Amino acid sequence: MSARWTADHIRAADAGATRAPLILAAHVSRIAPDLDIWDAWPIQLRDGTPLALDDGSQLWMALAAPQFPDPDERHGHARIHLFRHQAGAWRALGPAMPDGFSPGSREWSGSAIFDPESRTVTLYFTAAGRRGEAALSFEQRLFSARATLTGDARLDQWRDLAEIVQPDPAHYMPTSGAGGGIGTIKAFRDPAYFRDPADGSHYLFFAGSLAGSSSAFNGVVGFAYAPPDQPDDWTLFPPLIVADGLNNELERPHVVHHAGLYYLFWSTQRHVFDPAGPTGPTGLYGMVSSHLRAGWRPLNGSGLVFANPVEALAQAYSWMVLPDLRVTSFIDDWGGGADRRFGGTFAPFIQLWLKGDTAGIIAS
Repeated sequence: MSARWTADHIRAADAGATRAPLILAAHVSRIAPDLDIWDAWPIQLRDGTPLALDDGSQLWMALAAPQFPDPDERHGHARIHLFRHQAGAWRALGPAMPDGFSPGSREWSGSAIFDPESRTVTLYFTAAGRRGEAALSFEQRLFSARATLTGDARLDQWRDLAEIVQPDPAHYMPTSGAGGGIGTIKAFRDPAYFRDPADGSHYLFFAGSLAGSSSAFNGVVGFAYAPPDQPDDWTLFPPLIVADGLNNELERPHVVHHAGLYYLFWSTQRHVFDPAGPTGPTGLYGMVSSHLRAGWRPLNGSGLVFANPVEALAQAYSWMVLPDLRVTSFIDDWGGGADRRFGGTFAPFIQLWLKGDTAGIIAS
């Protein structure tokens, strides 16, 4: 049965909720002078641990696009790029997939898993629009593809491109024909892989929109399941978390297993809450359960884990919690001034603590 995230939960949010540290000019270090980056994720082992190369570095993926005067234009040019992370420094390695391979006109967020025996990386990603379309559409489809990780940390021999699941109209709104207003488009995107340590089964969590809703604010967290011995045999299930009448976008949902409990996190922004209220701040939200498919309860009673600081309410976004409870994100509108200052680069990591139904930030 779906868990509901409701107005009553948001009303319970502490007005003095945990706030992320303020991002300063010293934190804004661009990866490449002509490249904006945002949603990011490491290449992981199936247990969630980020892949470590022989020299201790990690390989990450992130959405990237050339710099534009209007940063919002980046969404129409997004591609998944590969990055190397070592000793706090990032190095851009270029697009992950070759030109013409992806079935979309753009590539949106996903996740990636590495198999050490075959040296194969499986990428789960969102194909936005369709390759070759005359005008950009906002259709979203979930795909997987495989590549071989070479000795020089490149992805080669891309193959096995396949659509994972299609929306079930009984539960998920279609995204074909949807409008493109920021914060208003409907979702079927952001597949995040998770292997259940209890039985080895495979899950993909994703952002969706509830079918049959009478509200424009009908965001959900959906999931697909594959049995332990058939990791490509995906079956779509009804939504796990429903925010109907509250919020339009529960973005980049993902699960971390910690101290015997499952923690489901997502990111959302103030402007995608129903303005009739109540509205929560832009921040990281989540729920906790003893079981993956039922019993989900909002963390801290409201779902809010932490928000951006009051001095810069949109300074960062698209948080992802790693198994060691470090949290990555990108720098958005930092500094808190009247003029927008888009960072377009990786934000400093944040360290979480989790204890049962509560969560917060460990001060650095």
